Amino acid sequence: HTPESFPAEQPLYLMYTSGTTARPKGILHTTGGYLTQAATTYNYVFDIKPETDVCWTSADIGWVTGHSYIVYGPLANGVTQILYEGVPDAGGRDRWWRIIEQFKVTILYTAPTAIRTFMKWGHEIPASRDLSSLRLLGSVGEPINPEAWMWYREHIGGNRCPIVDTWWQTETGGIMITPLPGVTATKPGAAMRPFPGIGVDVVDNDGKSVGNGEGGYLVLTHPWPAMTRGIWGDPERFQETYWSRFPGMYFAGDGAKRDQDGDLWLLGRVDDVMNISGHRLSTTEVEHALVSHPAVAEAAVVGASDDTTGQAIVAFVTLKLSADQANQDQSALVQELRQHVANSISPIAKPRQIILTPDLPKTRSGKIMRRLLRDVAEHRTLGDVTTLTDPTVVAMIDGLMGTHGSDDE
Repeated sequence: HTPESFPAEQPLYLMYTSGTTARPKGILHTTGGYLTQAATTYNYVFDIKPETDVCWTSADIGWVTGHSYIVYGPLANGVTQILYEGVPDAGGRDRWWRIIEQFKVTILYTAPTAIRTFMKWGHEIPASRDLSSLRLLGSVGEPINPEAWMWYREHIGGNRCPIVDTWWQTETGGIMITPLPGVTATKPGAAMRPFPGIGVDVVDNDGKSVGNGEGGYLVLTHPWPAMTRGIWGDPERFQETYWSRFPGMYFAGDGAKRDQDGDLWLLGRVDDVMNISGHRLSTTEVEHALVSHPAVAEAAVVGASDDTTGQAIVAFVTLKLSADQANQDQSALVQELRQHVANSISPIAKPRQIILTPDLPKTRSGKIMRRLLRDVAEHRTLGDVTTLTDPTVVAMIDGLMGTHGSDDE
């Protein structure tokens, strides 16, 4: 077989990604630069050993992680890759761990939402299988809360596997911020440092770099090989979305902070920042507080309009199986969770309402669609639901809004 030769800027594929407030965007990637970055990052971030590794990227192959790290990156490195289609509990809740045991998987790359689902089901399930073949774990898709990071390391990685918590986007084409295994001393929940050659900064409203210990907007300061060449058929939207906020810098749309060591922590989408009585709070911060409660498996938080405080916090929470089965007084648990957030952050962060729900609306990539939850919280007509794995979840949550939750006593 002789492969075809193409110009470096030959369009390779279009990837449609959900817009936070609008219709999906057709992200264009081209051949040369994209393949260069997909191959290089896969090699170094995952410390690939092609002769012996069996790698499993659990993403939907139609999502950018599936393209970059199931198809192009692994094949360019000659790596054996597991392909799996279906929900995590198809054939039983130990399905993933049976696959790892059977095929001696060495590297697992998955999303925090999957990890939190397994936390909800209980650590006894992975403990029933031999996961000793694993040598490296990865996380992708959204910031991973420290509790999920620690659970992943202990119960899946046996406290021996490094975790690479990676930040990148459909638009970037490949990994941009990540620890390097064997090089970086990691911190639970931190993305750590840019991949070598990637220019990253955290800036304030005026586009000026913030110091250590401060937060701001994540920007990319230099071109990189796999950067998108545009939004298909909409150059104006491309310019407005990514290049208009800070001239000369790519605006990622994510908040970030540098800790005192200069390491990077991702704070989620900047449109997920709430203004409560004049105090700016990140939805990620409140979600982390909720998930730190032993009864909570997963949480999504939105800011809903409030006549008194400008915005008020509405939280949507799924419980761990053990807590769910206990048939405890839900109203008492809701009050306990509200107080837990107040104690963890501040009384200002106490949610106005907490909805206990069996599931949350997610895209195929595992991202929670907070835009739709805001629609529900504000009783608006629902926006685009075409990228959801299960559109019925939103209607179910809408029905729960009036049945339980809690305003201030």
